[in-house]
Amino acid sequence: MTTLLHTTEITTSSSPTASVIWMHGLGADGSDFVPIVKELDLTGCPGIRFIFPDAPTMPVTINNGYVMPAWYDIRSGDLIQREDEAGLRKSQTQIEALIAQERARGIAADKIIIAGFSQGCAMALQIGLRHPEKLAGLMCLSGYLPLSDKIAAERNVANQDTPIFMAHGRMDPVVVLDRAEKSRDLLKQLGYQIEWHEYMMPHSVCADEVGDIGKWLRSVLAAA
Repeated sequence: MTTLLHTTEITTSSSPTASVIWMHGLGADGSDFVPIVKELDLTGCPGIRFIFPDAPTMPVTINNGYVMPAWYDIRSGDLIQREDEAGLRKSQTQIEALIAQERARGIAADKIIIAGFSQGCAMALQIGLRHPEKLAGLMCLSGYLPLSDKIAAERNVANQDTPIFMAHGRMDPVVVLDRAEKSRDLLKQLGYQIEWHEYMMPHSVCADEVGDIGKWLRSVLAAA
């Protein structure tokens, strides 16, 4: 049995009927995106439970083996050489356990959004495209598609039509824009619905992006 990750939770009502599982980036923790919730315009949305899990700690090769919160190891600066497939799949299992917990709490799968920033974005795509039940959406910020050579064979038809929000900074030195664009283009080739946004920012989140996230959440959860 998978031990549940430690999480920080924020609810927008006493009886939420939708959930957003939002994963942080390398070296951060679940508290990183908590302040953004109050900045989102969620007018008309159902009650939402925002869940911010803490990644496990591990040595990260690209950071000289320094132990830090990470969803998987990074072994190369271009992010896709010698990918940590075992780490990706282990964290996938841990987030799947959180999805199962939400289902047990009475949240329908098609009202669960998987979200993430940077490494968390990679995890959102790793999980969401393979998940066997239709989800409400995937929110992918400043990241990329991991194990891209395996996704065509491993994806689940249940989420073929699930809305995908992808946003990236044009000046991102960590996950360069080209890496994100290649991920977007591959997903489009596979028939996924991508809502793409670019912002004049580095590896971060900006006010315009927060506005667009709120608008997307309102549209997706209303549709769900």
